[in-house]
Amino acid sequence: MSYPLLKDVSGAVAAPAADPALFDHELVGLLLDRPGGEPLAVLSERIFSLFAGRALSPVPSEEIRGCGLSGPEADRLLAAIELAKRLLWPDDGRICIRSPQDVCRAAAAIRSAGKEHFLALYLDARNVLIHQEVVSIGSLNANIVHPREVFRPAIATGAAAVILAHNHPSGDISPSQEDLSLTARMVDAGRLLGIEVLDHVVISSSRFISFRSESYI
Repeated sequence: MSYPLLKDVSGAVAAPAADPALFDHELVGLLLDRPGGEPLAVLSERIFSLFAGRALSPVPSEEIRGCGLSGPEADRLLAAIELAKRLLWPDDGRICIRSPQDVCRAAAAIRSAGKEHFLALYLDARNVLIHQEVVSIGSLNANIVHPREVFRPAIATGAAAVILAHNHPSGDISPSQEDLSLTARMVDAGRLLGIEVLDHVVISSSRFISFRSESYI
């Protein structure tokens, strides 16, 4: 199994910066068109917390209404998420992970999370995403992950390979020594199990770096 686009990438890869004209709460305000009431910054934080680590996975409208949204507002938010999903993955519904950019799209929901979220993407032999799981949610500074927590779903789903991703809430995407040591452990464990660790991507709200393109893997 290959991760071909990584072979042509060198150095840290920067994703396009987010539009600086609008903050998260302003985007929420445009979507919900609320004339007043609860501060949008507070509502936006609740919504982002609800979706943190869930990527673009379905969330029941009842759960969204628990954030303080009305039925129509919840439906509008769900429609926006579905539209985003179709724009990101416009083909036949299959998500193919061929590059660090694809990893970042799949991990979009954890990019701005306030705590470290460690995400594993499980792929079949054709780089198609068959499962993804938030393995651990840590503190601002540390996230402890054991190989068995990463590879148990890989074995259960029959994955041929796994890609690791986690966010750095500080915005600094430089891998720590703990990140490098953890990745080495995962690569060794995967080699024993015959499940290749294709990459480990560290992301922030506006940038990302691929361990494979940096030759850490």
